[in-house]
Amino acid sequence: MPCIQNIYYHNSHLLLNHKCCLFLWLMSKSNFSPLPKVTRDSVRQYLQFRPDQSVIILHAKVAQKSYGNEKRFFCPPPCVYLSGHGWKLRQEQLKDTDKRKHFRLLLHLFHSGGQEIGTFNSRLIKVISKPSQKRQSMKNADLCISSGSKVSLFNRLRSQTVSTRYLAVEDGAFVASARQWTAFTVTLAAHSEYTVCDSYICYGCVVQLVCTDSGVALPPMVIRKVNKQHACLDVDEPVSQLHKCAFQFRDSNHMYLCLSNEKIIQFQASPCPKESNKALLNDGSCWTIIGTEVVEYTFSENLTSHPTTISPVPVINGLERFIQYRLCQSSFTVPNRKIVWRTNSKQSVFQFK
Repeated sequence: MPCIQNIYYHNSHLLLNHKCCLFLWLMSKSNFSPLPKVTRDSVRQYLQFRPDQSVIILHAKVAQKSYGNEKRFFCPPPCVYLSGHGWKLRQEQLKDTDKRKHFRLLLHLFHSGGQEIGTFNSRLIKVISKPSQKRQSMKNADLCISSGSKVSLFNRLRSQTVSTRYLAVEDGAFVASARQWTAFTVTLAAHSEYTVCDSYICYGCVVQLVCTDSGVALPPMVIRKVNKQHACLDVDEPVSQLHKCAFQFRDSNHMYLCLSNEKIIQFQASPCPKESNKALLNDGSCWTIIGTEVVEYTFSENLTSHPTTISPVPVINGLERFIQYRLCQSSFTVPNRKIVWRTNSKQSVFQFK
C-alpha cells in the first residue's frame, strides 16, 4: 500500500490516515443503515482512543518447489501477528493455496463464537525451483535483493530443517531464534567504497540491517558470497534470493556475523593460504538471505453493533496529490458506497455505484 501510512477499516467504514487529514468512509446499505451508527462524536471518540485491531502478515517473497519425495518447507515460515487494544480472544486459521508460479497466502480470522472476521491476503509469492548458482544479472531483477527492501536471514546446519536458526531481535538484542524470525530492512550504507549496481545489493557492498519493528540496527557490514564455506572476497555480482552469504564487519579485520546457539557473536575468519581472495568461515557465519513482505491491515469493530465481515478489505494502491486527488484502489466491492473526503477546511461527499 504505497503512500499510505495506516488504513483503518471499521466493518463498513474505512478511515484512511494521511498527511492532509484525509478520511475515507465506506457505507453499505445491504446489511444495516449506517447513518444512526456513525456520528462525528463516535468518530472523534475513535480517533481519541484508537481501539484498533491490526493483522500483520510476514512471509517470504519466494518459495521452493518440492520434487519427488522432497519436502522443502516454507522458510522462513509465514507469521501472523495480532496487535492493538481492540483485540480480545480470537481464533485464526492459515490456509495455503495450490502450487503455481505465483500464489498468495490466505488468512481466515474468526471470533471465538465462530463469527467470521474476514479473509486477509498476503502479497504475491513467487515459486522457484532452486537458488540460482549462475552469476546473477539485472535481467533477473525480480530475484535480486534491492536496497531498501525487507529480508530475513537464517542459518541451517548441514541442510537440516530442525537446526534452522533465524536472525531475530528480542528485547532490543540480536539473537538466533528457532521460534521466530524478524524482517530487516537492508540498505546500502552511505559513503560505500564499493561498486553499486542500480541500487541493487551486490556482493562487496557495505550494507546495514535495521529491524523493521524496533529500529535496532547492526553496524555496517560488507556482504560476501559464500561458496563451500568460503567467503569470496572478489565477487561483485548482485545478491539473489536464497543465496548463501556472510557479513563481514566493516570496521574490524576478518570479523563476521555469526551465531553460537542462540547468541549472535563475531567470528574471526582465517585467510586461505592458497587463495588470497577467499576466507575460511565456520558453520555459524554462513547465512541464507531471502526477501520478505510485510502486510498490515488495521480496523476497528467498535463503530457498529452489527457483526459483519471485514473482507474484502479495500486496498489503496496509490494516492497522488495534485490540484485534485486521485485514488487508485482495489477490493471496493461493497455496493451503495459513500466516500467522505475530509480536510481541515471542508468536507466533500461522493457516491459510487
